[in-house]
Amino acid sequence: MKREDALTNKMSSISDRYHEVEKLVGDPDVIKDARRYRDLMREYKRLESIVQHHTLLLSLEKDLDQVEEWLKGDDADFKALAQEERPDLERRLLEAYEKAKIMLLPRDEVDDRPVMIEFRAGTGGDEAAIFAGDLFRMYQKHCTEKGWAWILVNANEGTAGGFKEVVARVEGDGVYGWLKFESGVHRVQRVPDTESQGRVHTSAATVAVLPVAEAVDVDLNVSDIRRDTFRASGAGGQHVNKTESAVRLTHGPSGIVVECQDGRSQHQNYEHALEVLRTRLFERERERIAADQAQKRKSLVSTGDRSAKIRTYNFPQGRVTDHRIHFTSHALPSILGGDLTPVIEALRMAEQAELLASQN
Repeated sequence: MKREDALTNKMSSISDRYHEVEKLVGDPDVIKDARRYRDLMREYKRLESIVQHHTLLLSLEKDLDQVEEWLKGDDADFKALAQEERPDLERRLLEAYEKAKIMLLPRDEVDDRPVMIEFRAGTGGDEAAIFAGDLFRMYQKHCTEKGWAWILVNANEGTAGGFKEVVARVEGDGVYGWLKFESGVHRVQRVPDTESQGRVHTSAATVAVLPVAEAVDVDLNVSDIRRDTFRASGAGGQHVNKTESAVRLTHGPSGIVVECQDGRSQHQNYEHALEVLRTRLFERERERIAADQAQKRKSLVSTGDRSAKIRTYNFPQGRVTDHRIHFTSHALPSILGGDLTPVIEALRMAEQAELLASQN
C-alpha cells in the first residue's frame, strides 16, 4: 500500500513540539506568566492525543514492514502468516492515516473551553418562549448525559411558561468544540396548547453558544462598567425578593447590558455577570476577525450568522431538519429528549469533509 510519508513526518514534528512544550510547562518563568502558561497547557493537552496516535502509526508501519520482509523470505510458515496478517494490517494502517488527517485539521483554539449558552425567544409570542424552554431542557439533558456541569446563570421567564431569555454555563472536556455549530435560529412547527382551531403555528428561538472568556482574554476596565442592583424575581428561593441580590452591568464603550439574578448572593451574581460580559466582548472580537476571514473560506456548517435559520423541529411529521447539511431525522422525541449526538456528529463530519477538501 502507498505510505503517507508526509503525514507521518508532520506527526513526527508535532511529537517534537509536544516534548518541547512538556519542558516549558515546568519552567518557573513560564508558570509566572498566566496567559503563556494557560496557552501552553492547552497545547500540551491537545498534542497529547496526536502523539499517542503517532506512536500507533509507527507501530503499524513497523509491523507492516516486518510482514513484507516475511513475504520476501523463504520460510513457508512466515510467508503464510504474512499473507494472513497483511490485509488486516493494511486496513488498520489506512484507517489510522485517515484519522491522522482529521486530527491534523485546523482547529479553533477555544474548542476546549467551557461555554455560555444563551436561549432567547424569537417570533411567535408565548409559543416562542415555551419553545426556548424546550430547547433549554433539550441541551441541559444532552450536556448532563455527557457528564458536563450545567450551571444556570440567569433566567427571564415567559408569561405562559418557558423563557424570554435564559443563560447557562457548561463545563467539561471539549464543550465548545462539540456545541459550537448549535448557534443560530431554531424553528418549531406545531399546534400550540393555546390554539383552539388545531392549526399549526411556526415559532422560533435563538441559541448562542459562546466560548467563555478568561480575564487575560479581554482588557476590561472596571471604570467603564456601571453596576446596578435590584430585587430578583422568579424561582430561586424566598431570599430573592427580600434583598437586592440581582445585578445589572452596563458596559459603556460597547453598550452591552448583562443581568444576573439566579446566584445565591449579590457577589455571586456580580461574578457571573462579569464573566458573561467578558465573554460577549470576547465573542464580538472573534466575530470581527471571522468577518475579515469570511471571504477566504465559506462554510455551510458554521455560517457565523446567528440570524440564520439552522434547524426546524416539525411536530406533525415528527421530523428534525438541519438546513445547513440537509440532515433529516424522524426521531424528534428522542432529539428533544437530549439525544443530539446524531445531529452534531453529522455536522462535525460535514465540517471535516469541507476542511479536507480545502486542503486538496
